[in-house]
Amino acid sequence: MATHAGGLTATAGQPAEAGRPAVVVRGLVRTYGTPAGVLDGLDLEIAAGEFVAILGRSGSGKSTLLRALAGLDHDVRGSGEVQVPRNVSVVFQDSRLLPWARVLDNVVLGHEAPPAEARAAGRGALAEVGLAGRERAWPNELSGGEQQRVSLARSLARSPELLLADEPFGALDALTRLRMHDLLRDLLRRHRPTVLMVTHDVDEAIVLADRVVVLDAGRIVLERRTPSAGTPGDVGHEPRDDAHDPHRALRAELLDALGLDREDTP
Repeated sequence: MATHAGGLTATAGQPAEAGRPAVVVRGLVRTYGTPAGVLDGLDLEIAAGEFVAILGRSGSGKSTLLRALAGLDHDVRGSGEVQVPRNVSVVFQDSRLLPWARVLDNVVLGHEAPPAEARAAGRGALAEVGLAGRERAWPNELSGGEQQRVSLARSLARSPELLLADEPFGALDALTRLRMHDLLRDLLRRHRPTVLMVTHDVDEAIVLADRVVVLDAGRIVLERRTPSAGTPGDVGHEPRDDAHDPHRALRAELLDALGLDREDTP
């Protein structure tokens, strides 16, 4: 496992072993020049192959946690221990494609493998997300959903052990978002990475994740396994339209933890 420093007092990373958590966070503190910490002594473990969704109101520390795991927060003050696998990929809400580069060039940008190997991996990843034959398209020729598929392909081409997703479907329309959920489930079944996803959508968290974590003021205030969660790596299913569906009880509990009125949410 790789250990991120970035202002942290961190222990040495450990090699991956069977039964060892893929992600370990201990006493994580992050501040941005204010007395109150954005992350306030946060502890979290994620098993190998587990899908964890992070919920929380704006300013609760969701994206700050993701950036700490990605090693992208060197400009902030903090302390604590963060251990992650060596191979980490990040998918953002914005696909962040270079408009002057064709689709395949965007997918392999920064890939550490030799060029021929990287491009072969890129073509394979594009085929997996349903974009075979679009390798030479320009980003502005793609729909928003297709651009986000390219972003997923860019991450998958690197065979990540840990996939970090920061509201990856937040900018998509409802129908495209549901299609992306189906695609993500399929991809995760094939690749089996550990996943941490930040989202504002309670239903999305319940449907996709094995475990849902709610942050408030930089601390975990609620953790729940989802009703459809199996062993780590099993991806959740759509909730049933049933009065006794356990998803409904979990949804109500999560909304309460977020300080939301369940009657005012879709």
